[in-house]
Amino acid sequence: MSINLTTRPTVGIFTFEGLRPAPHTRAVLPLWAALVVSAASGPVMDAGFPDKGFWPLTFVGIGLVLVSLIGRRNSSALLVGFVASLAFYLTQISWASLFLGLLPMAALSVLESLFAALGGLAITMAYRWMPRAWPGVLGRFALLPVAVAGLWTGREAWAAVWPYGGFSWGRAAMSQADSPFAQLFGWLGMSGVSFVMVLLVAVTVESLRAVGAPRIARATVPVGVAAALLVVPAWQVSTDGSLRVAAVQGAGKAGYFDGSTANELLQAQLDATVPIFGEQVDVVLWPEGTTYLDPITDRYTGQVFDYVSEQMNAPLIAQGVTNSGDKYFNTVMLWKSGQGALDLYNKKHPVPFGEYVPDRAFWRPFAPDLIDLIGREYTPGTTDMVFDVDGVTVGVNICFDIVDDQLLTDSVDEGARVIFASSNNADFGRTDESAQQLAIARIRAMELGRSVVNISTVGLSAVIAPDGSIVQQLPWYTPGSMVQDVSLSSTITPAVTLGRELEWFVSALGLASIAIAGFTVRRRRG
Repeated sequence: MSINLTTRPTVGIFTFEGLRPAPHTRAVLPLWAALVVSAASGPVMDAGFPDKGFWPLTFVGIGLVLVSLIGRRNSSALLVGFVASLAFYLTQISWASLFLGLLPMAALSVLESLFAALGGLAITMAYRWMPRAWPGVLGRFALLPVAVAGLWTGREAWAAVWPYGGFSWGRAAMSQADSPFAQLFGWLGMSGVSFVMVLLVAVTVESLRAVGAPRIARATVPVGVAAALLVVPAWQVSTDGSLRVAAVQGAGKAGYFDGSTANELLQAQLDATVPIFGEQVDVVLWPEGTTYLDPITDRYTGQVFDYVSEQMNAPLIAQGVTNSGDKYFNTVMLWKSGQGALDLYNKKHPVPFGEYVPDRAFWRPFAPDLIDLIGREYTPGTTDMVFDVDGVTVGVNICFDIVDDQLLTDSVDEGARVIFASSNNADFGRTDESAQQLAIARIRAMELGRSVVNISTVGLSAVIAPDGSIVQQLPWYTPGSMVQDVSLSSTITPAVTLGRELEWFVSALGLASIAIAGFTVRRRRG
């Protein structure tokens, strides 16, 4: 019996001759081209996010970044990763310059890009070592893409929590509110969806690099992965009742530099509420930016809160600024006429360099005029994030709380059957920020299996169903209200149960993969 050593190995019905990886000491692109491609990846990827919202471009942008990193040396990998991220963030958060100015916005973009540079280096190491440690089809089309996706996800997760509580904006999954992959949010959560997005792109890149394999074989692998992801049904959320909510958008001049007094902000919110006096509702919801006074201690503000609650015959959930000694808090409170504040939520994650200046003495010498503009020094709160509204547990969060995975998961763990998200977007004008935040709120609805009432001072305000669809929306910069029977749910999605653990697992898997691969390659050399 003879063995034909030229027989081509097969997997299933497809022939995989020629799948030996291209020399991984050689970059796919020369450095100049990699820098051009990585710089182009930023605007391309951003176009997948609202307001443009052409979600497939996020996948294209990820692919451009990965191709630019393949085969790089350590120093050029750091540079390429930094350039790709800087091009993305300068586009993605350009709205921040309206409030913070160009210099702080650029500084934030640079900081985030330093994280991305380290992530890019780790991904380059995966491309350098893993095909050598596991040179077969399994290593090329499974282990390597999983490692790359895990490293990308780990970098997003790291930047989302550190330093000063992190900056979670711009994660790949946040572009997918309207995509066919949106049904995965209830299963995998935000980080899990980022992971599968990068996994799909990494598999596609490897298929395109498999020189010598038939085209149908190269196409089958990524198409198969995408098909497997797309056939996963959305997690089924069962509803158990409803809460009639009146959410009011006052459209007052609530920007930091608008110069409005606390009473003017309060009056704008009151004027927008008066037309619905007498409506039968269970609760009235006002946004962040209602006032910057404390209705508990300021008599007039408390009287207005009392008046609204009395006229609506329902409790009012509204925002104010409270203090304890020399500590000030951005506070949402549950207020009932004749009883005052029944419950408080003090914002747990004030925005650094927006709502307070961390380590002010250290940072002030670098830009004293800018640092001194931020006079509000909010202290992180420690209260829970739920209110009891006549027997219904309601989750509450303030503005950028909506991007914090742990805070939203905690709300559901504490029994929230609906989420109220209040914000003040006036500092960002008619930029993409409001559209991006609304998309994130829609993703949270799918992830948590909860209705979300997203109420802003100036927009975009909307009532969102648990499947992420918009039930009602108010136009930008227009006083108005939404009165809706909002569905309640006690369903616990897999994303709530396992979302953070999955994030840790895939991140650790990526790091462990390159560590083991690097050790294996060096041992073989030795």
